[in-house]
Amino acid sequence: MAYRVCFVCTGNICRSPMAESVFRARVAEAGVDDLIKADSAGTGGWHEGDAADPRAVSVLDEHGYGTEHVARQFQPSWFGRLDLVIALDTGHLKALRRLAPTEEDARKVRLLRSYDPSAGTDLDVPDPYYGGRDGFEECLEMVEAASAGLLASVREHLEERPV
Repeated sequence: MAYRVCFVCTGNICRSPMAESVFRARVAEAGVDDLIKADSAGTGGWHEGDAADPRAVSVLDEHGYGTEHVARQFQPSWFGRLDLVIALDTGHLKALRRLAPTEEDARKVRLLRSYDPSAGTDLDVPDPYYGGRDGFEECLEMVEAASAGLLASVREHLEERPV
């Protein structure tokens, strides 16, 4: 059974689809895309059914990442099928842990930048939505920096799983 990761931001049109795209690329590069599946969602449903923000798509495309994305809202019932829920900032982390039906589910929620050893103490990925293109570039840099550590952690969890 595949290890399932869901990236979550506010509206699911900027940060979380960028994180999903980068992580999927890392998983494919590692040749484990049959073992690890990634998707994304938002804490709110404001953009449900929308494509990713055109600025996010442009930045991803320019850096060699693709994205076919339709925004959706995270549902508490998904915890049962997910192994890891990755929040893009502390507000998302708190919201997701409140939604978690059990303590075990709440422990599945982690901050993306906690997987980047160079992140320091500020583990939030700032929301680029209300800013310019440079915010999307910064978001991508943070996502890329954390993706290697996240993939290493997921692979470690896979090794610990009973066969």
